[in-house]
Amino acid sequence: MSKRSSYFPVELSIVIPLLNEAESLPELTRWIHRVLTQHGLTYEVLLIDDGSTDESWAVIEELAEADSHLRGIRFNRNYGKSAALNVGFKETQGRVVCTMDADLQDSPEELPELYRMITQDDYDLVSGWKKKRYDPLSKTIPTKLFNGVTRWISGIQLHDFNCGLKAYSQRVVKSIEVYGEMHRYIPVIAKWAGFRKIGEKVVQHQERKYGTTKFGLERFVYGFLDLLSITFVSRFRKRPMHFFGTVGALSFLIGMLITLWLVGEKVYLATQNLHARDVTSQPLFFLALVAVVVGVQVFVAGFLAEMIQLNGPRKNQYLIREKLNIN
Repeated sequence: MSKRSSYFPVELSIVIPLLNEAESLPELTRWIHRVLTQHGLTYEVLLIDDGSTDESWAVIEELAEADSHLRGIRFNRNYGKSAALNVGFKETQGRVVCTMDADLQDSPEELPELYRMITQDDYDLVSGWKKKRYDPLSKTIPTKLFNGVTRWISGIQLHDFNCGLKAYSQRVVKSIEVYGEMHRYIPVIAKWAGFRKIGEKVVQHQERKYGTTKFGLERFVYGFLDLLSITFVSRFRKRPMHFFGTVGALSFLIGMLITLWLVGEKVYLATQNLHARDVTSQPLFFLALVAVVVGVQVFVAGFLAEMIQLNGPRKNQYLIREKLNIN
C-alpha cells in the first residue's frame, strides 16, 4: 500500500482513550486487527483507560495478553480525554498516528485511507467528518453551531472539529501538547504550531452499540471557552507582552490624555478669568486615574508573563497507575 519505513517500528499507531467501555473493546480490537491485516499494515493499538470504574482494565489486560499489538495505560483517576491523548501521543511509535473513540461509533474501515492520505498525499493532519450522524437534534444542532464558530475564529475550514477519528503525521503528535479540554482543537493547536496542511475525510458514523455517551450539553459551553483560551494562548503564549503591553500602554495613554485635557481646561478657564471646577472634583478625573492604574498593572502583568515564559516551561504531569507492554 505504501513504502515501508525502516525508521519506524510500526507504520500505524492507534490511540484510543476510553472510559467505561468494557463491552465494546473486544469487538473493536478484533475489527481493527481484521482491517489492518487485510491491508498489510504493521500497527499498534494504545488503549488509554481514563479512570474507568467498570471492568475495562481487566478486559484490556486479557486482550493485551492474547495480542502483542495491544498496549495499555491506566490512569489513577479520570483526567479527561485530552490527558489520555497527550499521554498516548508520547508513547506512539508509528509513522502515522490515528485517534478514534472506543464506543464503536468510529469505523476502523476508515484507517487505511487515513493512513494513505498522510503518507501519500502528504497531509500533516486529516480530520474525520461525520457527514451523516446518528445523534439526536439536541446534539447535532449545537455541534453545527460549535463547528461554525470554530471555523470562523480559527480560519480552518473543517466541518467536524470534534470528530474523534483523526490521523496525524508523527511529527505533529510529537510537537504539540494537548491539555485541559483542548482535544476538540487539536487542528487549531497544530496550525499554530506550524502544521498547515490539514485535510478532511467523510467518515462513517455508527450508532452506539453499548453503553451511553459520556458527554453532556455542557461540553459546548466549555468548548467555546476553550476556543477563546486556545486562540489567545496560541497567539500570545510566546509573546505575552505583545498583548498585555499593548492593552496596558493604551489604557495608560488614555488616562494621561484625559488628565492633561482636564488640567489644560482648568488653566485655560483661569486665564480667561472664568470659574473652573477643581480637577480632582470631576468624575472624569477618577476615570482617568483608574485607566492609568489599570494600564500600569496590565503592563506589569505582561512583563511578568514574559519572564515566566522565558524561565518557566510548562509541563503537565499525569499520575499513571499501570502500564502494559510499555517500554
